[in-house]
Amino acid sequence: MSEVKLLLGDCLELMKELPDNSVDAVITDPPYGISFASQPTKWQRRAGMKPTYWDETTYDMSFILSIGKPTIIFGGNYFHLPLARCWLIWVKPDAPPSMGNVEMAWTNFDKPSKHINHSISATNAERIGHPTQKPIRVMKWILLNYTKENDTILDPFMGSGTTGVACVQTGRNFIGIEIEKKYFEIAEKRIHDAQQQMRLGL
Repeated sequence: MSEVKLLLGDCLELMKELPDNSVDAVITDPPYGISFASQPTKWQRRAGMKPTYWDETTYDMSFILSIGKPTIIFGGNYFHLPLARCWLIWVKPDAPPSMGNVEMAWTNFDKPSKHINHSISATNAERIGHPTQKPIRVMKWILLNYTKENDTILDPFMGSGTTGVACVQTGRNFIGIEIEKKYFEIAEKRIHDAQQQMRLGL
């Protein structure tokens, strides 16, 4: 069974407390600094989503790169990152015309770039209200192809916990950090439910 450690607070501070070599890889989806969450789409507003302002700032990713582990950063095209050979791309065939139909993840891998097709509508059943929630299938694809079973994966911007759910479902350990209490509690429940399902063999 996967080991899970969830931390509520600022990742810039909490990551300093992690023991050296406590993680095998970093997979994360930080705020892009494009104010997307403050401008909910028509469909998000209909679902009751209100403007939030957590993605107004673009983070300096050097604190993540300094870990020196295999690293995947969604929205890598929004950050100042080293040149990369391997980009992982989520293709959204049903993206509305006003939005990009791909999301790009930067990596520090010396491998060919790859993509996965997965429609936005296919994620509807798993949505819990986070405006930039990633699909479980996309995160499992990354884990199964770019990490090993029993690896410990760190996500310093855990959000609603999709990476943690995918880790539990694929036999990876997980350390997740989230600063927003609302999303931390959602992630905590989702990951706990995933662990229960694994225990029951569902």
